[in-house]
Amino acid sequence: MTSTNTAAIRPVAIKIDADIKERVKRLAEARNRTPHWLMREAIRQYVDREEKREAFRQDAISAWNDYQATGLHVTLDEADAWLAKLETGKDLEPPECHA
Repeated sequence: MTSTNTAAIRPVAIKIDADIKERVKRLAEARNRTPHWLMREAIRQYVDREEKREAFRQDAISAWNDYQATGLHVTLDEADAWLAKLETGKDLEPPECHA
C-alpha cells in the first residue's frame, strides 16, 4: 500500500565532507533521530525559510514598482506615529497614502 506522500519521495544523493557528516551524526544521536531525518528536516526548514524570504522580496519589489508608478507613500513620521499608537493597544487603520 503506497500513499501519495510516499510515492512522491525520491532518493537524492548529496556530497558532504567528513566533518559535517560526523557533526550530523552526533547531533542526530543527541536528538534520538537518524541522520537521514535530521538532514531532511534541515532541508525542509531551509526551503520554508527561503520561500518566505523570496515572497518578502517579491512583495518589496511590487511595492517599489507601485510607488514608482503612483508616487503614493506615507512619511516616516506618519508611519512612526501610527506604530506608536499600535504599541499602546489602539487598533487603527494605517495612514492614508498620498503623493
